[in-house]
Amino acid sequence: MVLGLSLPAFTMVHVVISLIAIAAGLVVMFGLLGSKSMPGLTAIFLSFTILTSATGFLFPFKELLPSHIIGIISLVLLAIACLALYGMKLAGVWRPVYIVTAMISLYFNVFVLVIQSFLKVPALAALAPAVAPAPPSGPVFAAVQGIVLVFFVVLTVGAWRRFKPMAFA
Repeated sequence: MVLGLSLPAFTMVHVVISLIAIAAGLVVMFGLLGSKSMPGLTAIFLSFTILTSATGFLFPFKELLPSHIIGIISLVLLAIACLALYGMKLAGVWRPVYIVTAMISLYFNVFVLVIQSFLKVPALAALAPAVAPAPPSGPVFAAVQGIVLVFFVVLTVGAWRRFKPMAFA
């Protein structure tokens, strides 16, 4: 039991929170490319991404895992993103700080989504088998993760160059 939920029910809640964070984050990312602030959707993205990382620590575990390290780094980045956005209002250097920290946090969520997809979707698992407790591996898995990384680097650089908010409420 986690927070009064069975482990499968808690897992489902965690997955739904993660998918909402990713969907909102992708819309926000493309909004940044168009220099659109989208304060409501940005708040959803940031809050659900924080929830994703935080709820990841509630799963039973015996030792510190790579997923926990990603969660810790993501929470630090999200704290900086929230400070840049809400505390510093994206003034000066805080605009690129926000873009980079928010987009790396989104990337981490997508990175984990890819890993989980290769672990849980039988067709993908057949392409890149994992040997427990190691994550999936092989050329197909590496290629997919490489494409995701390049996608995020290109769009983050694009957002850095193009996002010039008039004012963020």
